Amino acid sequence: MSEYIHYGCLNIYITDISNNQDALRRTWKPKFTLRSHFERDPGLAFHPVEPVLVTASEDHTLKMWNLQKTAPTKKSASLDVEPIYTFRAHQGAVLSVHQRLLSCSGDGTVRLWDASNTKPALATFHNKEFGVPSSVDLVCSDPAYMVTSFTSGQIGLFNMETQQLVLNLESTAETGTPCQINRVLSHPTLPITITAEEDRHIKFFDNNTGKLIHSMVAHLDAVTSLAVDPNGLYLMSGSHDCSIRLWNLETKTCIQEFTAHRKKNDESIHDVAFHPSKAYIASAGADALAKVFV
Repeated sequence: MSEYIHYGCLNIYITDISNNQDALRRTWKPKFTLRSHFERDPGLAFHPVEPVLVTASEDHTLKMWNLQKTAPTKKSASLDVEPIYTFRAHQGAVLSVHQRLLSCSGDGTVRLWDASNTKPALATFHNKEFGVPSSVDLVCSDPAYMVTSFTSGQIGLFNMETQQLVLNLESTAETGTPCQINRVLSHPTLPITITAEEDRHIKFFDNNTGKLIHSMVAHLDAVTSLAVDPNGLYLMSGSHDCSIRLWNLETKTCIQEFTAHRKKNDESIHDVAFHPSKAYIASAGADALAKVFV
């Protein structure tokens, strides 16, 4: 029996969103192509200052890309980008990655990396009580903490130094039963955690109390990914319904929707991201493409 190996590809799309609220309402055009992963890319994150992208893959690796180091391709007008680092240590698929190289994996661990080199992880976190982590983010209002979701449907705030659980968010408050959480996100300016859930919902939690403060049906299929713009005004969500939606966080209303990835094996969009300081937006899909809008 022959073995099927999927060769990942990342396409980059460009525009300027830094000081223009209407800049998100446009047709995107490809700028770069990134190729190296041997499996689909379920996660990505930008460097907070530099034009650098990190992708997480089911080939057990993280890869770092410099978007300024490009070479013209022979068959198209786009530019190729080669990875500058490959980070290896996870024994399972890498499911999520944060700008400070905080990653979680199907091997049951969360790992903290030094982005300046390819040495082993600085720290490895285990939580056997909650199970396998599905997503992780640093708490922006207090970087000493991280928020992690688990395949069990639970969400916890953890102290990075002691690796201890500080607060259990009430993820089952609305239905009484846990739901698969595909993405957990810390708001950049407020003590709020936002989750993307398999039952089509996006939920908002208070980091001080753990209470659910808002819940909404956001897509026609599972919500897989979330990102908030650097100013904390807009939320971007991706779904297996093949759409990316842009939300006004104050009113919780959808202000824009566009199709980004085709379905493959009943899956579509795996991750979305805003660059913290430069005009980049990214999405990664089951179709082997990660599209970055810059």
